[in-house]
Amino acid sequence: MVKEILENDFSKEVLNGEKVLVDFNATWCGPCRMLAPILDEFSKESNVKIVSVDVDKNENLAMEYRISSIPCLILFNNSKEEKRNIGLIDKDELKEFVGE
Repeated sequence: MVKEILENDFSKEVLNGEKVLVDFNATWCGPCRMLAPILDEFSKESNVKIVSVDVDKNENLAMEYRISSIPCLILFNNSKEEKRNIGLIDKDELKEFVGE
């Protein structure tokens, strides 16, 4: 299950040294809605923690991480951005993206 987090939880949930995939999205975004079930399914079979950040509810985070297009997946490892993917991606591409 993908957990939705807010800005005040970001440090605790993401910048804690573990590998975390952050899905920056919005409720009005069609590709974001298409990606959500893929992330949910992937979360059940992956060891990578996945969290969701709504850019409309967390504008400061969106600005801090320069999110200009969504969906935007950012993989954090050891509290640092390792890589990002913009746009819809399927489960096989997701496995490759996180290194599984």
